[in-house]
Order: sequence, then structure tokens, then C-alpha cells
Amino acid sequence: MIAAEDSVYIEKVMQGDTAAFAKLVDRYKDLAYTIALRIVRSSEDAEEVAQDSFLKAYQNLNAFKGTSRFSTWLYTIVYNTAVSKTRKKQLEMAPVDDELIENYTPDLSASPLDELKGDEQKKYVKAAIDRLPKTEALLITLYYLDECTVEEIYEITGLSVSNIKVKLHRARKKLHLELKRLLEHELEMIL
Repeated sequence: MIAAEDSVYIEKVMQGDTAAFAKLVDRYKDLAYTIALRIVRSSEDAEEVAQDSFLKAYQNLNAFKGTSRFSTWLYTIVYNTAVSKTRKKQLEMAPVDDELIENYTPDLSASPLDELKGDEQKKYVKAAIDRLPKTEALLITLYYLDECTVEEIYEITGLSVSNIKVKLHRARKKLHLELKRLLEHELEMIL
């Protein structure tokens, strides 16, 4: 099991085997980068956030109590580092048109996405996630791609459980809208 392997590597690092930390970095670097990218929206900044986060995790490994998975603890560091970087840059977020989203009901018929092959589906889903506001993109990524529980997302983000559920619900609706827009645009280009 991954959590047990993580514990072994953590113990080795604590005993002075600094090379063991590389195994943890290799295991979690992709999602750490993805989480950072969802928040800072720049590949260069996301790389910097991920590197800073791993450095913070290494320097504070003795603070890891093991009450949650190592990945949850690490992603909390990534999330907080990315939010801090965003605040420092004072990026403005675009307002969300909640009225449009709340009045939208998805068509229950088959989706054009169902017609696409696996790689094509992944391409469109990734593009649609990239169009979501950063918090919602992060929640979708953590919940569906990393399969974190709502409680783990709470630990990572500090958002309340009810807030996470509401934001996930809205994010799914927005994701559906974005996928529909992308697929309609693609169809127009073909025809």
C-alpha cells in the first residue's frame, strides 16, 4: 500500500537517508504541479510552487504526525504555498455568473463526449478544467483525478465540508457547460 511505503521512506529520511525523499518527490510531483497550476495558472509559477512545497515538506518532515496520508499533508503545503504566491501577485479573479449556472440544467441525452475515444475525451476534459475558475479546477482535480475524499480536501484547503460539496456541485455544472462549448466549437470547425 502506498501509505505504508510512504511511511518507510519518511522513516528513512528521518534517520538521515536524504535520498529516500526523492522517492516521495517522484511519487507526488505530478499532482503537486497540477494543484499548483490550477491555482497560479502559470507553468513557471507552478513549478516554483511545487519545488518550494517539496522543500518545505522536507524541512518540516518532523512536523508530519501521520494522522492523515502523506499526500494530504503535502498537498496542503502545495495549496497554501500556491495561494500565498497568488496573493503576492495580487491576481484578480473574474466574477462568476452564478445566475446562469444555477438556472442551467444539463441535457440528459447522450453527450457528444461519449462518442470520443479515451485520449480525445481526456484532451477535452483537461481543456474544460483549465477554463474553470482556479478553486473549482482544483476541487475537480483533487476529487476526481486524485480521488481525495471531501474530508481530505477539507484538510488540504481549509474550506468547510459543506462549502466543498457546494463548490464541487457548481464545478461539475460549469465543467459540463465548458465541455459542451468546446465540443460545439469543434463541431462548427469541422462543418
